[in-house]
Amino acid sequence: MSNYFPPQKIAEQISFSGISKAKMPISKFIFLAILGGVYISFGGLMFLLVAGGMPELTETNPGLAKFLSAAMFPIGLILIVIAGGDLFTSDCATMVFPAMQKSIKPKYLLRVWGLSYIFNFVGTIIIAYFFAYKVGFINTSPWKEYLHKLAFAKTHTDFFTAFIKGVGANWLVCIGVWMGFAAKDITGKIIGIWMPIMLFVAMGYEHSIANMFFIPTAIFSGANITWAEFFVNNLLPVTIGNIVGGAVFVGCLYWYIYLKKQ
Repeated sequence: MSNYFPPQKIAEQISFSGISKAKMPISKFIFLAILGGVYISFGGLMFLLVAGGMPELTETNPGLAKFLSAAMFPIGLILIVIAGGDLFTSDCATMVFPAMQKSIKPKYLLRVWGLSYIFNFVGTIIIAYFFAYKVGFINTSPWKEYLHKLAFAKTHTDFFTAFIKGVGANWLVCIGVWMGFAAKDITGKIIGIWMPIMLFVAMGYEHSIANMFFIPTAIFSGANITWAEFFVNNLLPVTIGNIVGGAVFVGCLYWYIYLKKQ
């Protein structure tokens, strides 16, 4: 017996999950979205502790350093998929399937996107302020310098580059979710999610919800970055790119291949 589902079945499962999400009471969905932001932030915090804690290796072997730190970040999405949570960036693809099937009205897609985005942000800020900044994980060298350099680079990238990096990030994130749906056991889900998420982080692509953790944490710890720079220079183009990467290159494309009636 196969231990994974074929693509046709994956598409059907994702469409069903989108319908269920659209029907969920808003009060319950809000908590799932907060947890989504929390779990992504935990993955981001582990990434910072590893990446920022090995400046010598980064200097002498940057490829290995990127791989080791990127291997930590998928913890966030693994927790969301297995323990339960909602992530705006994965919704960019998963809600498109039932919308294109006309199983839900467009307003439900937009409601899920909007609520998830807002309350993912709430979850990331909770971790950024209390569990990263207040406990002092990133307030000393070399982690503080690494985080500030990372956040400064993210907020001083031109709009088009940030947009393209956003497309690339969520294309891979949504493929990770797709592969998570493919597996029938937890081990398979972990491996399937881990590979594309590790890839997008190592490549330096931009994920809006992760940046809701990284950049505010840098601001809280004294980085020379304004909230306006965060929202306008990074979050806006990256969010647009994430929507395109997930909705177009995964949601619409795989719906057309596997679910569209000929």
